[in-house]
Amino acid sequence: MIGITSWGAYVPRLRLQRKSVGSANAWFAPGLARAKGERAMANWDEDALTMAVEAGRVCHPTPDPLTGRAHLDALYLASTSLPFLDRLNAGIAAGALGLAEAVSAIDVTGSQRAGTSALLSALDGLAAGRTKAPLVLASDKRKARAASAQELAYGDAAGAIEFGQDNVRARFIASHTLSIDFVDHFRGAGEDFDYGWEERWIRDEGYSKIVPTAIKALLEKSGVSASDIAHIVLPTPFAKLDATIAKQCGLNPDCLIEDFSDRIGDAGCAHPLLMLIAALDRAKAGEKILVAQFGNGCDVLLFETTAALAEAQRGSLVAALSRRKEETNYMKYLAFNGLIELEKGMRAEVDRKTALTVLHRKSDMLTSLVGGKCRQCGTAQFPRTRICVNPNCKAVDSQDPYSFAEREGAVLSWSADFLTYSMSPPNHYGMITFAEGGRFMADITDVDEGQIDTGARVRMAFRIKDFDPKRGFIRYFWKAVPI
Repeated sequence: MIGITSWGAYVPRLRLQRKSVGSANAWFAPGLARAKGERAMANWDEDALTMAVEAGRVCHPTPDPLTGRAHLDALYLASTSLPFLDRLNAGIAAGALGLAEAVSAIDVTGSQRAGTSALLSALDGLAAGRTKAPLVLASDKRKARAASAQELAYGDAAGAIEFGQDNVRARFIASHTLSIDFVDHFRGAGEDFDYGWEERWIRDEGYSKIVPTAIKALLEKSGVSASDIAHIVLPTPFAKLDATIAKQCGLNPDCLIEDFSDRIGDAGCAHPLLMLIAALDRAKAGEKILVAQFGNGCDVLLFETTAALAEAQRGSLVAALSRRKEETNYMKYLAFNGLIELEKGMRAEVDRKTALTVLHRKSDMLTSLVGGKCRQCGTAQFPRTRICVNPNCKAVDSQDPYSFAEREGAVLSWSADFLTYSMSPPNHYGMITFAEGGRFMADITDVDEGQIDTGARVRMAFRIKDFDPKRGFIRYFWKAVPI
């Protein structure tokens, strides 16, 4: 038996109020003024990669990533908004999660089915014996033009699903895929924004014909009756279309999972994983879950929960949704997404070139936040050095790798700097200390002015450190986030 063993969701803290978008653009597009709800908005230092890492950490929490996630032998990162076109994004995520170098890391992209296609690839590898514990991450942070329908509809989020053969919470039954070059939208090479076609065409000729065909084929293939489906994951951009498709297939519309459009927005290829997580969080043992995702065809997967579901860690999506801050500043959203050009001043005029040689040689420190711990006295330190920093020890070459990524820290000293350039002033940073030893200067993110103080508890988060516009290179490091 193969199937889902754990899962985790991540939604950024900020929630852009749609009425703020509507009121700002009402002079140009009056119809937007009626917009309701909110959409998840990534911070300036978050992208599809950092959100995927956060979802992976939630999916498989451990105090020591170097040992606690050592069993993961394959990583699939699905996204249509990956930061690098010619660099293995999944490899960066693997390093941030502390996975071994022997892990198979793969980027999956190219359509809104990337998330479900990654699930199928992981299941195929598991069934064939190529992997034993694959992890699938799906994440999207898509840009949209100002005053567009996509700007209101899109949301930033990530989901993670881990598969295995032990402690299976939901066993995999069957799948069916249709690959059809039905173009509902596209984004050409070098373009920042999606180009969408007419909505009625997408609804009537796309979703309404392709999705039911795939679902019916899966039910016939698996021998499962439509009445046996207890939970239906069916993301659509059109209101009530999911219920219409469910009725076409003989499914009960009451079994449809909420699409979270009013609270998250359309999270792209991550959306079916988020809804699957919601289904797993509320399901009971012995219930069947159908997952369908449209996009240049359709993927459909069928799972059945097991008795082991009762022992699963649940509630990650509820927790992610509850960790929120309303954002009404539409200009901040535009600035964070590079849709307007702000005057940064002379202090921002520095060359941000990254030495790739140093990045490689110190990758465990920079990407995995690995320091050292002395075998003789037990003192932890960051960075790792040949000589122990304990003045009563000073042992030479006595340090083993020690990860600080999942350790709780505390603020020893801090500053809120309005002089240093920051995308979200003031620039918070400070000295972060850890209980077992180790301290270093770190930026503090997801923090409001006046929120941080000496002694405040923090956790570490993998974020964008800075961007090199001259070469198009993004540098990542770990920042402190208030608990």
